[in-house]
Amino acid sequence: MPHDPAKTSMGDTSGIAAVIPLAKAPTGIRGFDEISGGGLPRGRSTLITGAEGVGKTIFGVQFLVNGALRFQETGVLLSFEESESSILQNAASLGLDLAELVRTRQLALEYLPTYPDETEAIGGFDFEGLFLRLERAIDAVGAQRLVLDPLETLLARFGNTEIVRGELQRLLEWLKGRLISAVIIGETGRRGELTRFGIEEYVSDCVIKLELRVEAEISTRFLRIIKYRGSPHGTNEFPFLISDRGFEIMPITSAKLDYIVSHERISTGIAQLDGMLGGGLYRGSCALVSGNTGNGKSTLIACVLCEATRRGERALFISSEESASQLIRDMASVAIDLQHWLDAGLLQIWSERPSSQGLEQRLRILEQLIETFQPQVVGIDTVTSLTHVGNPAEKNSILIRAIELMRDKRITLLMSVLTETDHDHARVAGISSILDTWVLLKCVEGNGERTRLVVVVKSRGSYHSNQMREFRLTDQGPVLEDVVIGPRGILTGSARLVHQQKLRSLAARQLASIRHKRQAMELHVAEVEAEIISMRAKIKQELALLNIANSEEAALLASEAGHLLRLEQHRGEES
Repeated sequence: MPHDPAKTSMGDTSGIAAVIPLAKAPTGIRGFDEISGGGLPRGRSTLITGAEGVGKTIFGVQFLVNGALRFQETGVLLSFEESESSILQNAASLGLDLAELVRTRQLALEYLPTYPDETEAIGGFDFEGLFLRLERAIDAVGAQRLVLDPLETLLARFGNTEIVRGELQRLLEWLKGRLISAVIIGETGRRGELTRFGIEEYVSDCVIKLELRVEAEISTRFLRIIKYRGSPHGTNEFPFLISDRGFEIMPITSAKLDYIVSHERISTGIAQLDGMLGGGLYRGSCALVSGNTGNGKSTLIACVLCEATRRGERALFISSEESASQLIRDMASVAIDLQHWLDAGLLQIWSERPSSQGLEQRLRILEQLIETFQPQVVGIDTVTSLTHVGNPAEKNSILIRAIELMRDKRITLLMSVLTETDHDHARVAGISSILDTWVLLKCVEGNGERTRLVVVVKSRGSYHSNQMREFRLTDQGPVLEDVVIGPRGILTGSARLVHQQKLRSLAARQLASIRHKRQAMELHVAEVEAEIISMRAKIKQELALLNIANSEEAALLASEAGHLLRLEQHRGEES
């Protein structure tokens, strides 16, 4: 056979079947379909396991509701613990109208209580009665989705593990044969096992574990896909929320680098700072203001937000350290009138301690504020307070997702970070790589005073100054002083003022000297001009006398010429 280079380099794939992706049943749960590659396995079983109160039932209910409303797939909820009225009431608290779905035959609710005092296992048993109950409910609405909540309640009534395993396998195969996408709600064991009986995870095609952790008195829920037969999936732990919208996941992996950037510049409200940044901040960019306490971070953010409102844009100020009234009072002392823009409806201030909620909840609140207020500029003061909530990895994850959320909506974001020293960059190391602009506020101490300085550490996509400039907070607003160079370098504070006073005094002396020389010159010019006038008058007089003399001489000459003529005539007559 002739040699085929393609087969040599790539291999002969003639005997390999084409890859057929696993069919998925989308859940419609925000973030989950993304990390699971499209949803739960269609026509197969999924185990949702976890301790009490982690959100297992909510996940299952949303799977059914979204299936009916968004994907036109009817479903059945079979509960072994909660009655229909309890299910309807709990779902209504999340804004889910299950009663309407039941009325329109998009959903069927079945309550199958198994009370311990009414159940006794004698001899062999099977799930035949459960099959009949399910078959009736599934046929009633033509269901394609099913939730069993929780199956442990049923399994706990029977002691023979092998029989239970077999019957459960038979149930799942029966559901698979009817192409039902089933969600089985389970409960973790006391020693950390995925389920109390160690059965469901082996017979399920997909296993998802939900967990609630409490750290520093702040609770956070996490989701992890333990197993997913026939499908790639995210294996990390993903924090999630249970909000008024139900079950929500906002994974960091959803932050794609496909956002659109703007070439438009916006002013910071300080002309000198705009110049240092090459013309201002890019719209939709992310800027960080870092520095030690008292360096003016909050003031600089407030200044940028108020400048946005002057342009007619909406601005959102999120504070984790000061109340709205305190911010209004403090900023008024440096001529930043927050109250005016609040009254105009262009500024909104949201203040709350970070310890009042978990990181995911704060991110959700930020998203809700953006959705309702629609700001063009957002200021967060300060992200350092998040260090008391969660571990550093979780904090950086939240910050990165917040930044990407702003970029996706083309919102200009400013964040402040409190650093212990001017050279303490560790607090921003986790997010510095995704920042567009980094402004450092620092202080120098000398001559018995403390002086603020500002320097642009980083500004992507534009020229920026490498100078340090003095940053003053005055009753006329924040001011950046021009760079003053003295004999020993840059001068700040009183040294700058003294040097500037010396320069003004020197300039005044030079001006006085120039004025004195000008006056002397003007006097000299006047004297010379007077002398010139006098000389011109003298010359004129002398010219007049000369003219007279010339006239007299001409007359004399004419007289003598006449006399000579007469003598000549007389002599001629005599001869």
